[in-house]
Amino acid sequence: MAAAAESSGLTLGLYMSLIIAYLFLNSSLNLINKWALGHAGFRFPFLLTSCHMLFGFCVLAPVALRDGWESHRATLRKQWRGVACIGAFLALNIALSNISLMDISLSLNQIIRSAIPVVACVLSIVVESKYPSPQEAASLVVLSCGVMLAVWQGTVAGKPYAIALSVAATVSNAAMMTFSSKLMSEKLDVVRLTFYVAPVSLTCLAPFFWIYERESFAAYWPSHQEGAGLIMLVSSIMAIAYNLVHALMIKNVSVVATTVLGEFKIICLLVLSAMLLGEGSEFTFKMTLGCLLAMGGFAAYGHIKIKAAREGVKPPLLATSGSADRDLETQLLKKGGGA
Repeated sequence: MAAAAESSGLTLGLYMSLIIAYLFLNSSLNLINKWALGHAGFRFPFLLTSCHMLFGFCVLAPVALRDGWESHRATLRKQWRGVACIGAFLALNIALSNISLMDISLSLNQIIRSAIPVVACVLSIVVESKYPSPQEAASLVVLSCGVMLAVWQGTVAGKPYAIALSVAATVSNAAMMTFSSKLMSEKLDVVRLTFYVAPVSLTCLAPFFWIYERESFAAYWPSHQEGAGLIMLVSSIMAIAYNLVHALMIKNVSVVATTVLGEFKIICLLVLSAMLLGEGSEFTFKMTLGCLLAMGGFAAYGHIKIKAAREGVKPPLLATSGSADRDLETQLLKKGGGA
């Protein structure tokens, strides 16, 4: 993937720093959210995400609004459809995934969401006309199957409607990333994109909070104000940092490569938990096989992308050199003939 750094204009050091920041913030935000929603008793995912959106909008407002209203009006007049799609797909991904978990096992939910690199690849073809090579497509399938096998906990129960919602959430996630890539390729910068999308997602999430969480949060808040406020603040700070880095990843690395890194992170966390947390006894043959498949798919995908990038750079250089040599020969022949 190092060749992608050259095509995106980033130095190799900045490119690797971006990847490390993405993996760190992705893991940290997931850990904070899981702790808050699963262990701290703050069981309000729609409210928590709404806080992330509102906090990000407020933090970015001073930076984004320096350009003046006319500049924003011109941008939104051209890009409002894409911004609306990204905000809606972001909200749908969160809402549908959370609703589906009420009647689907977590294992099946993770298996479905492990297919996101393949879904993102298909949507990149439809939206951006970016076609993968057969080898690249095969490596994505191997990677996704390996992650599915590694995260499978043996239970795949779920009601049909919940399975459908989980699939729709996965498609929405991939669609959000694909449309983000398309808009940023049309010169919409990361700060503006995040600033524009926040109120759209906030508007879309508000009905879900009102229906599913309003009454329970009203009962929860009076006795947990300090802890709940700290959870919302800390996770919102992490979320704005992650959203900006995630957008930079999509812009400079590509949608599919970003999802591939996300899948690889899952496998790394499984392996590290087995090595560092003494969970090796829980690492079954199935999980080991899945991790090996996923790592093989990741390695194959990286090799294919690097090889394709190198082959894409060399021919123009050779052609330019050959053209220059031919021009020089022509000039020498003309001079010789004139003599």
